[in-house]
Amino acid sequence: MRLNTLLSFAGFVILIAGTYCPIVKPIIGSWDVYDGNKPYGIVILLVAVVGIIGTVFNEKKIIRLSAWLSLILVILFYFLAILKVRMSFNFIPLHFVAKYLTSKLKFKWGWYLLFGGPLLAIAGMLLKNKALNNFVPGETKS
Repeated sequence: MRLNTLLSFAGFVILIAGTYCPIVKPIIGSWDVYDGNKPYGIVILLVAVVGIIGTVFNEKKIIRLSAWLSLILVILFYFLAILKVRMSFNFIPLHFVAKYLTSKLKFKWGWYLLFGGPLLAIAGMLLKNKALNNFVPGETKS
């Protein structure tokens, strides 16, 4: 497996793992992507699976499309999560109480994986150095 394909494969696997990691910590418990918005999380998961299938069959167009689409979906999900956190306590008529409860919602480390996976997949897709792409571990040049 070439290095660029391996990087793209690792990026899609990290994206799948990131969907199960905590992204928002409410007052009690923590949320992953599926707790935030289940259908949207399934779409991110399916795009990552299609990207993995593209890396297995070495289809560069599928890898490129999946990598960019997954990055766009994660960025959009990040903005939607910010809006959800800011709007979650607007039903409370006392604004200082709503502001206090909103301050208790914290973003967690799962966002690093959600953004790192597509960026790694895009980096693998953009890697064009022939010396690195033809590298085989354990093989020495004589």
